[in-house]
Amino acid sequence: MHRFYVTPAQIAGNTIVITGSDVNHIKNVLRRKTGDEIIICNGQGKDCYCIINKVSEGEITAEIQSETDTGTELKTRITLFQGLPKKDKMELIIQKAVELGVHDIVPVMTKRAVVKLEDKKKEEKKLERWQAIAEEAAKQSGRGMIPRVRPVQSFKEAVSNAKLLGHGIIPYENATGMQNTKNRLNSLNDCESVGVFIGPEGGFEESEIELAMSAGIEPITLGRRILRTETAGLAVLAMMVLTFEE
Repeated sequence: MHRFYVTPAQIAGNTIVITGSDVNHIKNVLRRKTGDEIIICNGQGKDCYCIINKVSEGEITAEIQSETDTGTELKTRITLFQGLPKKDKMELIIQKAVELGVHDIVPVMTKRAVVKLEDKKKEEKKLERWQAIAEEAAKQSGRGMIPRVRPVQSFKEAVSNAKLLGHGIIPYENATGMQNTKNRLNSLNDCESVGVFIGPEGGFEESEIELAMSAGIEPITLGRRILRTETAGLAVLAMMVLTFEE
């Protein structure tokens, strides 16, 4: 059965109001009508089994009959701090990171990043596109919430925000000891949230690693091979899924 997503603001008691493009899809594509059952995700990890009680031109209202956990969210919230890559690599990274269970994605301006989003309108357009990709990936993979792609941050800002999460790791080509990586990931198993930093094509500068380490963000290795930026994040996220998945 098709699932549709709403925000908490669209829920009042046992009533959910659906607006936007989903209205046309429900009415004219799926041809659902009053009395039909529909599944609506509340965006907070719950699937609401509802009965449609009103269909109008601009909105559909439904009454919640029961709720259940979506069951697709990791117990640890992962924020991906991704160094801005070239071309359309960010789109692939966002899509796959969402499929792997990431909670938030933060594009980061690092010293070696080739891409510079200094124009505000250009940044807003990119963010709109990236958020749409995150939403589509969340729907395709059956997520219980739609991860948010946040505004671009400087590396210093990203490190400061990561400190608020309490835990952080930063894959780095000069780090050694795969056993240390395994131990560190296992130690994060019971954490509520964790930040993961991934560098751009040119990697991190030593001063950035030092800044991250001073904030308690630990360098780890992903193996003896040098991974591309679009591979590194997905590799560490896949490792974390193996560790965090219940």
